[in-house]
Amino acid sequence: MAASPPPNPVPVAYQGGAGAVPVWLNKGDNAWQMVAATLVGLQSVPGLVILYGSIVKKKWAVNSAFMALYAFAAVVICWVSWAYRMSFGDKLLRFWGKAGPALGQKFLINQAALPESTHYFSDHKTVEAPEATPWYPMATMVWFQCVFAAITLILLAGSVLGRMNFKAWMMFVPLWLTFSYTVGAFSLFGGGFLFHWGVMDYSGGYVIHLSSGIAGFTTAYWVGPRLKKDRERFPPNNVLLVLAGAGLLWMGWAGFNGGDPYAANTDSSMAVLNTNICAATSLLVWTWLDIIFFEKPSVIGAVQGMITGLVCITPAAGLVQGWAAIVMGVMSGSVPWFTMMIVDKRWKLLSAVDDTLGVFHTHAVAGFLGGVLTGLFAEPELCALFLPVTNSRGGVYGGSGGMQILKQIVGALFIIGWNIVVTSIICLVLRCIVPLRMPEEQLLIGDDAVHGEEAYALWGDELDSDDTSHGQRYPSSGVTQVV
Repeated sequence: MAASPPPNPVPVAYQGGAGAVPVWLNKGDNAWQMVAATLVGLQSVPGLVILYGSIVKKKWAVNSAFMALYAFAAVVICWVSWAYRMSFGDKLLRFWGKAGPALGQKFLINQAALPESTHYFSDHKTVEAPEATPWYPMATMVWFQCVFAAITLILLAGSVLGRMNFKAWMMFVPLWLTFSYTVGAFSLFGGGFLFHWGVMDYSGGYVIHLSSGIAGFTTAYWVGPRLKKDRERFPPNNVLLVLAGAGLLWMGWAGFNGGDPYAANTDSSMAVLNTNICAATSLLVWTWLDIIFFEKPSVIGAVQGMITGLVCITPAAGLVQGWAAIVMGVMSGSVPWFTMMIVDKRWKLLSAVDDTLGVFHTHAVAGFLGGVLTGLFAEPELCALFLPVTNSRGGVYGGSGGMQILKQIVGALFIIGWNIVVTSIICLVLRCIVPLRMPEEQLLIGDDAVHGEEAYALWGDELDSDDTSHGQRYPSSGVTQVV
């Protein structure tokens, strides 16, 4: 009688070819992609939740943090229900994908594939770059792209903190995600016309930052300004927590830019290093400009400089050399500083629109700047590691580089134009349903009136200093009553 074969000592979960470990799965790439997605998620929750709740006036701490938290949750559900496939699915239009769910296991456990198109040479027959098929399941890709969509809405919220009606925000989030974000994502990431034309956006300088900056500014215009006294004096309620949130944002950017090659490869390493080089340079330049012109190094200013550096390098992270990252850091620490500190106060349009956290400067200006500089400094060998268009290069490397700068500008103009128009339409439709701006009574009181909750319940601090004239408290509601 033949002896039975010994049992396989390797658990099923680790056996190649087993149900949970298909032959195409690369565990290293899958692990890195899920870690990168988690890092980007941490930028939002708790990163921007902490930053927003701390950088605003005390009476708006709860509302500001909750706007970020709500947006994150709402985007997750909308993303898996219809928005992922509008951004990365089959083509409906040259700039838009077909809506559909990303919820079934037959879709989610298959090998990831994106964009849903093959890149051909000008003869439309010869394949230049096939559809990408990373070595991990679609579920990983859906989640990775989801956290990018979520942080875009949260960044946009920074323009309207301290006065947008929360009910209007609840409706704004899914509408803007559906009709604005998905268009930019498909056009540049998901196989749309800008992707095939060769516009460079390594990790969302246009799709995320330029769009959130322009849409935030547009939304701020339609919502209207904060109260006059809030615009004149809006001190952070906790500068140390601002730094904590900013630190999560900075460290999380390793996933933001390092995850976009869709693999744990050499280009991912370049992207992470360049990200930190540019951010550090930008922070130092912004701080020195504050010292030179205002004689004081501002902590909030340093945070703004850090953010502009991170934003500026995003479209170029894995495409440029280290010296170019330093140059971009110098530019991102100075140009947005100039637009925020000088131009904003002298140009009537900018000064008239109440952009609470200056998202226009830190994201729209820095994102546009980064996109143009990408067209200037993109290195040919690094481009070949990532981009679908062969022989891609920046202007300083000759050849087609000059044309690349033009492509970058045209791509930016498309994102700007689409966001101004679509965001305006969304705001005009919404204000027919619900006021975009809080009523005056809520604007005077803040969190206590809007949510029945306050950020700091200190002994003897029964009323916010702004609210003593009202002589009343607003009753808490829901779970707050129980607590």
